[in-house]
Amino acid sequence: MLKQRLSDGYFAAKEALQDWLGNRNVARLAGIVGLVYVLLVTGFGMYWSLTPDHPSLQYDRDNGSRAVVGTATTSALIDVAEILLDKPGGFLSNDITPPGVLMDNMPAWEYGVLMQVRDLSRAMRESYSRSQSQSQEDPDLAKAEPRFNFSSNSWAVPASESEYRQGIRYLKAYRSRLSDVDQPQAQFYARADNLRYWLAVVESRLGSLSQRLSASVGRPRVNTDLANDPSARQSTPSASEQRVKTPWLQIDNVFFESRGSAWALIHFLKAAEHDFADVLENKNATVSLRQIIRELEGTQQLLFSPMVLNGSGFGLLANHSLVMASYISRANAAIIDLRDLLAQG
Repeated sequence: MLKQRLSDGYFAAKEALQDWLGNRNVARLAGIVGLVYVLLVTGFGMYWSLTPDHPSLQYDRDNGSRAVVGTATTSALIDVAEILLDKPGGFLSNDITPPGVLMDNMPAWEYGVLMQVRDLSRAMRESYSRSQSQSQEDPDLAKAEPRFNFSSNSWAVPASESEYRQGIRYLKAYRSRLSDVDQPQAQFYARADNLRYWLAVVESRLGSLSQRLSASVGRPRVNTDLANDPSARQSTPSASEQRVKTPWLQIDNVFFESRGSAWALIHFLKAAEHDFADVLENKNATVSLRQIIRELEGTQQLLFSPMVLNGSGFGLLANHSLVMASYISRANAAIIDLRDLLAQG
């Protein structure tokens, strides 16, 4: 008896569903709703794909006097991190719903920015805020740096955004303590060796990006891992010549990661020009730093093509990755020269 009732209920529900789907008005309404949803998702996706403009850094000033040393760099780090979270669409790398989950260029841009935020926060914790290797690290920076190193893909418990916002709060607390005469423990040491420490990290980061961008054409590369050191060894042997090529689906991701990394560096270097003004002037290196910024600004030019083209070097089509690699490589070479200049007496 129960089995018969269940069977009758199943067939009744099936007939009702068929009648509902067979109604032309309902089908038309469902089609309109689906079309509107697709258009909204596409529109928001295009709007959220626009990279932020260059914000003008605002330095804290006390009664019109020169800002406290370290304020510019700390403010630049705070501003860039806040833009990363508050730009149109918010932080998209951990989205699990459309259109964020369908986008890859903007998350790649966010990752490039995030890597520079992580590098500078580490430099501030380990070098900028310490007078020497045996000195104690700043408590706020010690809490901020690991927050920015939290996974960028976590969408809940805790979400990536919540961790990054905690890092921003600790940075703001450090900035407030910098100008407080009652808390002399908070310091920012604008020395040449500290600037060289951070520039060494930037140099390594840009060198990697340049190689990945150049690999878009997939040319053979001579293995120079152990060059100039006859006693050097490596874990496992490798071929003397390798063919390195970026996967086709990753070319645009590497391009936008480089674009985001350069965008963040522009602001950090401008802040360094402000905080390390005396050091740069003493080394006659201000123009060298400005040239690095000028090269990086070239990476932010408007991309007129609807997609990142991957022409073969001197072929008919452009290769946007090679153009980006040219700007990144020149900036990297200038950073190497600047580090050598800062090391001189």
